[in-house]
Amino acid sequence: MQQRQSGFTLVELMIVVAIVGILSAIAVPSYNSYVMRARLVEAHGELASTQNKLEQYWTNRRSYEEFDDADPRLMPEDGLNFDYSLDDPTVSTYTLVATGKNAAAGFVYTIDQAGKRATTEAPDGWVTSDACWVDRKDGTCTQ
Repeated sequence: MQQRQSGFTLVELMIVVAIVGILSAIAVPSYNSYVMRARLVEAHGELASTQNKLEQYWTNRRSYEEFDDADPRLMPEDGLNFDYSLDDPTVSTYTLVATGKNAAAGFVYTIDQAGKRATTEAPDGWVTSDACWVDRKDGTCTQ
């Protein structure tokens, strides 16, 4: 009587390795894109909420000047992926800036007193925009 051996052949193992490789080649870039979009949400949320605080400050004082000196809690704290600054606040204008660092290095988002959003800088391979906050490589904007 002949005994049959059980197990996998080398060809079967190579086919499994090839399938896993193909799935990885598709899944990893998609996952990395998803993770980057999640990091960018930090800046979008902080800029939008600080814009509301700026408008309330202007309503009370009729000026954007000294906003960042009035109460340190009004400006967002530097986050894990972004640093925040208020550039050139005047009586009637301001530009709020989020500058990327760490994993979001290379991104610079802005919003001004008119609510105009812009992506002024982006890493290589990403598209910038004068009209919105870009959150995908192809230039698709967040709402």
